[in-house]
Amino acid sequence: MSEQAESAPPETAATLLEIEGLSAFYGSAQALEDVSFSMGRESIAILGRNGMGKTTLCNAIMGLSPPRASGSIRFEGYELVGGQSYKIARRGIGYVPQGRRLFPSLTVDQHLRIAARGTSSNGGSEWTRERVYDLFPRLGERKRNGGAQLSGGEQQMLAIGRALMTKPKLMLLDEPSMGLAPIVVQRIFETIREISGQGMTILLVEQNAAQALGLADRGYVIETGKIVLEDQARDLLANEQVRKAYLGEE
Repeated sequence: MSEQAESAPPETAATLLEIEGLSAFYGSAQALEDVSFSMGRESIAILGRNGMGKTTLCNAIMGLSPPRASGSIRFEGYELVGGQSYKIARRGIGYVPQGRRLFPSLTVDQHLRIAARGTSSNGGSEWTRERVYDLFPRLGERKRNGGAQLSGGEQQMLAIGRALMTKPKLMLLDEPSMGLAPIVVQRIFETIREISGQGMTILLVEQNAAQALGLADRGYVIETGKIVLEDQARDLLANEQVRKAYLGEE
């Protein structure tokens, strides 16, 4: 990690995550352009259609390469740009990636054991396997099944549970509804809302505007790598442009 990233944070930091002038590239192709926003301990929704830069934003926050990023991403005052992804995660960001990315041969219980950390040294939430199984009883029933034996909804539950086991301060979720049946999507968002209600800070990257804005405090709309709209979630949900683009209303 860069020397800047290892420096001490400021003594007070009401802002949890602050992004300033973030641009990201895949080779010479620019995927994000001058993205800036900040969040405290609240729930934020980032909306956008496929190919607009949402997953690139997640990768940039987590230090995953590609993309190549410039600008600033600070988490509790620590600079993340140029940092190593495992160190970024240890700072207290739990990541639920698009597509879940489970290990097919590992059981549910093994996934949770591998992700588990001891008593949180970063001040994050304390999560145990028992608490994850209470949150997702279906995972408790399937704890000896491998990742490849789970349904799409069960895999998403496990991806969320695995992230919680890292004892995060911030949960970053990339398209948790992707590829799931509507009834399963409803259950997943109910769970995210429950986690948020227990005090977890949520950064939710989604296409499903109704669900995402229904649980967020604030929202941003990203198009072709730029933030083009931002507002309180309830106001974005009532915005005519958002309703036409994401809710299919004429």
